[in-house]
Amino acid sequence: MELAYYSEYAVRLVNSEEPERGTDDLTGVDAVRALFGTSTQAAARSTDADVPRLRAVRTRLRGVFEAADEGDEVRAVDLLNALLLEFPVSPQISGHEHLDASGRPDWHMHLADHAATATAGYAATACMGLAFQLTELGVDRLGICEAAPCRNAYVDTSTNRSRRYCSDRCATRANVAAYRARKRLENERSALSGRTQDAAHDSTPATDR
Repeated sequence: MELAYYSEYAVRLVNSEEPERGTDDLTGVDAVRALFGTSTQAAARSTDADVPRLRAVRTRLRGVFEAADEGDEVRAVDLLNALLLEFPVSPQISGHEHLDASGRPDWHMHLADHAATATAGYAATACMGLAFQLTELGVDRLGICEAAPCRNAYVDTSTNRSRRYCSDRCATRANVAAYRARKRLENERSALSGRTQDAAHDSTPATDR
């Protein structure tokens, strides 16, 4: 069972809103269904009522990522544990609809196919996947993008724990901004140095020139 994969459910839900930009993609039942990706059976249970429900879960999941990003491991774990208690998984073996190369059922685990609502199923899956990543990789692998104004969540699966941005696009934008800031500072220092030299020259007595 690829539990690590399910942590993407948490990331996908949190990143459906960008608070700093004032955008929210979770506006209707179609957006809810899109969150499920290829899980069409689970998505089919979605209704308009799942929009506010998932928004509430999203706020709490963002709190997990923010606490982890701030180095507050205990708070991050406590927040995630509260969600796990509220949205427990109900694992079930499936595979009749998927056959392997030999024609036998490709048995695998589903985490929450029979949850009462689409929100409950999605939240249970997302939280279980996130819990797996947290315990396997460490709480410090949950982060918030450093590229302002982006505040997207991410799970750092790099070998050297070096990830700081949610995407290559944000990393590039941050690097370009840092380069421009350095060049601006260099130009300002160069201009200040030039003005200082001109002032020194102007203050030198004519006989000494």
